[in-house]
Amino acid sequence: MRTKGALIWDFHQPWVVEEIEIGDPRRGEVKVRMEAAGLCHSDHHLVTGDIPMASFPILGGHEGAGVVIEVGDGVDDIAVGDHVAVSFIPACGRCPSCRAGRTNLCDLGAGLLAGASVSDGSFRVTARGREVYPMSLLGTFAPYLVVHRSSVVKIDQDIPFEVACLLSCGVTTGFGSATRSARVEPGDDVAVVGIGGVGVAALQGAVLAGARHVFAIDPVPWKREQALRFGATHVYPDLAAAFAEVPEVTFGAMATKVIVTVGRMDGRDIDQYLALTAKAGTCVVTAMGGVLDTEVTLNLSMLTLFQKNLQGTIFGAGNPQADIPRLLALYRAGRLDLDAMVTRRYRLDQVNDGYRDMLEGRNIRGVICFTDADR
Repeated sequence: MRTKGALIWDFHQPWVVEEIEIGDPRRGEVKVRMEAAGLCHSDHHLVTGDIPMASFPILGGHEGAGVVIEVGDGVDDIAVGDHVAVSFIPACGRCPSCRAGRTNLCDLGAGLLAGASVSDGSFRVTARGREVYPMSLLGTFAPYLVVHRSSVVKIDQDIPFEVACLLSCGVTTGFGSATRSARVEPGDDVAVVGIGGVGVAALQGAVLAGARHVFAIDPVPWKREQALRFGATHVYPDLAAAFAEVPEVTFGAMATKVIVTVGRMDGRDIDQYLALTAKAGTCVVTAMGGVLDTEVTLNLSMLTLFQKNLQGTIFGAGNPQADIPRLLALYRAGRLDLDAMVTRRYRLDQVNDGYRDMLEGRNIRGVICFTDADR
């Protein structure tokens, strides 16, 4: 079928909305009519080259939700008419990581940037006669997608699509960074560095886990105001301001857990994040750096002598098939505020405006809401 999609054709170029062609679902696949797509910072990493796909052109988008309109052979647990959220990492359920309960590290994730489908290694999207590489094998910056069953999660039909799409990456990643990777416990003092979509989800996770103090650090005044709304107890514009007060608030102990959710990770800042971390505390690095970045500034003596933990995480160390419905249940119960995380809505042809707003600090999360004009 012919439709539209937001593509990039080279590094440091704007997204271009143009005609694409999407194939029919093959064995193990479903076709979804997309209703909403989140504008996550990771797709901007495609533009800068920090996350390199196998080739161009790239169809962006890895957060999304919609309605199944066609199923391929072998799909017996998803039906036409089902509402689904996509999962940016597929989960096969059979590889060693999946069997060990670490479905966020499923072996299928090795092919996320290669563009070829899980089912048979072919391509589902073309543009200008060329094969298109969809982000995370999804490509939600288009009003339709064909994707393997392992990349979709069935959701209740009363969940708004613009809310459900946030669970495809940002909310699940941030919430899990606090509750799974950092393992925030009642009474912990938690610092969240970077208050975007992932940071706000981490902040809410820390609050729900029973944190005593939640320190939110972000240079944008509006984001600090939002952090207080979502449950932060203290806000600071930068690390220097945090270092001036956190020792007093914590009686010198510093933050038991530090969660780093900045837009782009810089290895030179690791030592500062660990300095904010208490003895035997954990610093979780959720933020992405460039794939070629290898230099880190770190006081190795303090790492050893203070028994600190430096922890990486992807997708919040969670299980998307279980965690997405669980988090939506918290939303329905009024315990997780997802509505307020959607700060602006865009048409597909406004995708560049959405990323400009993100980079300039005007969004917690922007969302593309598809209309008939996009199809």
